Amino acid sequence: MTLLTGGFIVAMSFLTAALSGVFGMAGGLALKGALALVLPVSATFVVHGILQLVANGWRAILHRKFVNWRIVAVYALGAFTAGALIGLIVYEPTRATLYLLMGLVPGLVWLPPGWIKVDASRPGQAYVCGLAVTGMNLTAGVAGPLLDVFFVRTALTRHQIVATKAATQVFSHMMKIVVYGAPLFGAGGKGVPPLWVFALAIPLSMLGTAAGGVVLNRLSDVDFKRYLRLILTGIGAVYLAQAIRLYIG
Repeated sequence: MTLLTGGFIVAMSFLTAALSGVFGMAGGLALKGALALVLPVSATFVVHGILQLVANGWRAILHRKFVNWRIVAVYALGAFTAGALIGLIVYEPTRATLYLLMGLVPGLVWLPPGWIKVDASRPGQAYVCGLAVTGMNLTAGVAGPLLDVFFVRTALTRHQIVATKAATQVFSHMMKIVVYGAPLFGAGGKGVPPLWVFALAIPLSMLGTAAGGVVLNRLSDVDFKRYLRLILTGIGAVYLAQAIRLYIG
């Protein structure tokens, strides 16, 4: 791996962690697309999983007093179920398909609230949330907008939403590392960045998360939801354009 490529991954780790620190998602979607520009598809799942696990874990620690641990516990059961099921299937999308799936995922934020009536604060639906979100994470690589569908009808504040979603995503990204990392490292870890990249990217992800938290405190609940939708839509449009370019090419 060249120094330029490694530096790009490190820089994106900080910037996307800061974005997620503000909105609780969107950063993971942006990071996944950036990694797909410079790494093999299978390696993007592992690297994305490692960096996002750290970013989400640190965000959950920073906002731990706002975490709804009951939701997290039930979500984790669904995440483990999805990991066990997907782990039995040999699946790896092409780069074009990966961008297509990532480009379609943000469309979920535009679903009318009444269309899908789910609430992550209900135990049964928290389990379905863990199963569905982790399943999408293991196929499309990202699932932030789907996760948001389960939280939009809850009575949680923006701080509780960001903190609880961060804690749940620790388990989803853990499954991503296990499912894709086991065969990848068994084959010699082809495409995975050297350790120095992780040594720089991980603390910068933590720093970016903290920086995003400062911005979060200055946002109103209304602006929080409006900006998030616009950012996700913009990222999705870029990914769909990239998918079309790759399919045509």
